[in-house]
Amino acid sequence: MPLDRLWFHSAKKRLARWLLEEIVHAPLEPILHPSANRLLWIGWFTFLGHLTFGWIWGVWLPQPYENPVTRVVMALLAVIYVLPATTRESSSGQSGLLFGIATWIQLPWFFTWMYCMNGGNPAWLASLTAMILIYFHSTDWRLASVGLMSGGMAGWLTAVATQDPGAAWSHPAANWVVLAFASGMGLMLGLSSANLRRTRLINTLSTIGVMAHELRTPLATVNLMGDVLRTLARSDMPENRGRKIDDLATRLQNLVRSMNRQIDTQISNAQLMRLPRDQTQIEAVELVKEVINNYPYRSSRERDCVRLHVQNNFSFLGSHALFVQVLTNLLKNALHSLASASNAPKPGDLRLDVGLRHGRGRIAVSDVGVGIGHEQQARIFEPFFSTQPGVGHGLGLTFCKNVVEAAHGSISVHSEPAVGAVFMIDLPLHTLASAELQRPT
Repeated sequence: MPLDRLWFHSAKKRLARWLLEEIVHAPLEPILHPSANRLLWIGWFTFLGHLTFGWIWGVWLPQPYENPVTRVVMALLAVIYVLPATTRESSSGQSGLLFGIATWIQLPWFFTWMYCMNGGNPAWLASLTAMILIYFHSTDWRLASVGLMSGGMAGWLTAVATQDPGAAWSHPAANWVVLAFASGMGLMLGLSSANLRRTRLINTLSTIGVMAHELRTPLATVNLMGDVLRTLARSDMPENRGRKIDDLATRLQNLVRSMNRQIDTQISNAQLMRLPRDQTQIEAVELVKEVINNYPYRSSRERDCVRLHVQNNFSFLGSHALFVQVLTNLLKNALHSLASASNAPKPGDLRLDVGLRHGRGRIAVSDVGVGIGHEQQARIFEPFFSTQPGVGHGLGLTFCKNVVEAAHGSISVHSEPAVGAVFMIDLPLHTLASAELQRPT
């Protein structure tokens, strides 16, 4: 009995972990395999398909019920798939919303309504079965499951409101079995495909993490070379030459320190899908000060351009080590943006603001650098997307997003090209003495 209870307890924990990873924490994918070309193909196929099958079921092989007006409306609805608002940034939230609405109307609602209006005959039973599999292949399996239930109910209610009470149904029990089988197969395929995509991403990131870790050995050698140079600078040599060598050693070791920080980030990136959900209390001002003070600046001018502005201090729960990496990454990106601008950075060109907004804590990192194009802003948090192909690896901001969301917060960006960018991290507040919370530091 104790063994049985232990097995049951272990199985329950595994099930709970699976539910969290697969349903709660796994990111939603409103459009599977998003690309402009795929959306264009879907749009044209849907447009021509509705017109073609409207003619087949209405003229060539007449069905008990066919509605030409609705067919034309469904065909025109396919224009949503090819709109610039959908295809320009196929991975954006706006594209996902437009795609989801159009697909919900086109598939579960329309097909269920027509199935009911035709009494569940073989032609529409096959069409409804194909629709279920297509729906699970088009969008996230969780969205498809909810869409099938809500769209099916809406289609049935529409049929109840418009159907002739005397319409005959053919083999309703057998039809339910076929539809249940199709739904089960669609759910299984959706689950396995989602798991395969995440597994591939995890394996890719793990390889990157291993490669990053292997760089520590040559970096340790470079760091020792810096120590040797510093020792030489203090030996018996002219003061000017010694100062130059010491400065070179400092720059070399700052570079090593910067590279080690990047390695830490890449190792954490290797666990993007399984970030630790620490519940350590973190004070925002202390966190930001630590990052500013410890950042390996390349010059004193670069250090002097950074300014901290505190409106209100606050505390939140999260992983201190990971949030240090988040702010370090945002600081690095902002400094790079300033370096890419034509003017030399001045004090205050890079600001870190800490305060409260709408009942949540906010840390904002703003710069007056080159900015980010409007068409790129919707994709900058995607894995492997970089605003500067060939320079960045496209994982830094994805890492930031995952860390912030693991702490139940959100990260957003506002930017204008040639004006600058502001990255805003909003976090739920944790208990902090009100006197400290309201006292600027």
